Amino acid sequence: MSVFGTVRRLLSGTTTNNTSIKRADDTAASTIVHEPVRISADDPLVGYLLDNPNIFDVDALDLESPALREMREAGVQMAVPLVSQSEVIGLISLGKRLSDQAYSIDDKQLLRSLAAQTAPALRSAQLIQQQKAEAAERERMEQQLKVARVIQQTLLPSKVPKLDGWKMDVYWQPAYEVGGDFYDFIQLEDGRMCIIAADVTDKGIPAALVMASARSILRAATEHLKSPGAILNRVNNTLCPDIPDKMFITCLCAILDPKTGVMHLANAGHNLPYLQRNGEVIELKATGMPLGLLPNMPYDGVDFQILPGDTLLMFSDGIDEAHNPQREMFGFERLRAIVREHKDGSTLIQRLLEELRAFTGPNWEQEDDVTFVLINCNVDKPMPNPNDDSHEILLGEIQIPSQEGNEILAMNRVVDLIKNLPFPEERVQQLQTAVAEATMNAMEHGNQYDAESPVIIQVYHTAASLTIRILDKSQENVMDERESPDIEAKLAGLQTPRGWGLFLIESMVDRMNSTYTDEGHQLELIFDWGGGNHGKT
Repeated sequence: MSVFGTVRRLLSGTTTNNTSIKRADDTAASTIVHEPVRISADDPLVGYLLDNPNIFDVDALDLESPALREMREAGVQMAVPLVSQSEVIGLISLGKRLSDQAYSIDDKQLLRSLAAQTAPALRSAQLIQQQKAEAAERERMEQQLKVARVIQQTLLPSKVPKLDGWKMDVYWQPAYEVGGDFYDFIQLEDGRMCIIAADVTDKGIPAALVMASARSILRAATEHLKSPGAILNRVNNTLCPDIPDKMFITCLCAILDPKTGVMHLANAGHNLPYLQRNGEVIELKATGMPLGLLPNMPYDGVDFQILPGDTLLMFSDGIDEAHNPQREMFGFERLRAIVREHKDGSTLIQRLLEELRAFTGPNWEQEDDVTFVLINCNVDKPMPNPNDDSHEILLGEIQIPSQEGNEILAMNRVVDLIKNLPFPEERVQQLQTAVAEATMNAMEHGNQYDAESPVIIQVYHTAASLTIRILDKSQENVMDERESPDIEAKLAGLQTPRGWGLFLIESMVDRMNSTYTDEGHQLELIFDWGGGNHGKT
């Protein structure tokens, strides 16, 4: 609050410090010059004036008040509070009379009258100024939101990609001017398509900023990694140190081969996508922690083939959590029924929106962003048989820091990836031994136990075999230099153990291939479903 000088100043909001009130006889004028006094809300003077809203003598008032001290220093002798709706909104203050006489009863009565008329007028002026300021702030925020929405829309794909034999469609509607839902289509160099559907917690500008950052990190990760699980792992570890508190991202990452219909899918806490096939709905149960919560989370995915006539639907929780006027939720069961009954996959999004509008009613206030990503296979010829041994399906990609003991982690992660495959139980121990030994060699000899240089493990399968590729940064060809193990020569000190691990690995697998490139060394371990050597000795 300010100590105001004149009634005109109180009404107009000017900043003059010249204070004067003249009587009609022009005999009692007082002028003081001082800077405005700010009275804090916890100043004892505020409580006193609320209890005693009358004229008071500044020098006679006994209070430990910073504002009162400033008023005395400014030469204020008498003042009256301006009180409106039980709130002190200002003061009319007077200095000494020029005649050095005391203020009369008439002077004080005039001051009371002025205060009684000024307080409501000042309150009205303050409210008008506040409304103008709020209107200006709303206009500024609306303009910023419009700009943010334009920027956000430019980050989303300008058009849906066209692939021969495939129809893709999207729908995106944020609950506010900007939102946290987003989607993306990323064309990969090998002809495959990476498809993203994600949802940032929270709404408005904070969610939009996190969405823009996540989109950039996802695009960067797809340039270097081949599997959705590895992409999500990289994005999660990048986001974790910097994402705002209490925010995270749910995300579906899928890679589609349009030639074969094979899709690799990994999920970071997003709604499970629906695959509609011949009137049935299949939930693709890939699961994982949302992005940005905990570092080093595994994202092991699911692989499947989209056949002619199939429709895949990815969706955010803005539809299943929508409420009708009776506060009932749209729900997953209703959504599944619509997907199951609607046979024309190309128009599924339109049908879902019609059902949503009918459920929520015409006065629905959208509570959350609504996003759909639809993929419909309408090729007019059979897809290649994924059971063909020439067709390789990626189960997952694992990155293992090059630190002692991490071979156990690698071994367990590979076993987790193949748990749903027909791998003979009696050969699991051989696989574990081979993977652990190969990973340890890659960490120790290939990467020199440099934690910043991870060992990359890729797991593939075909109709006839399981292939595990282990990559490190080694440029030294150990395969050509190794000697056949000779225990007597070793005991005599004539042979080093270098390369013995490779012979152990070779005895556990059906085939082993080793290749060197400018990027490093790749060791390929192959296990045949049909039995192969079942472990050579």
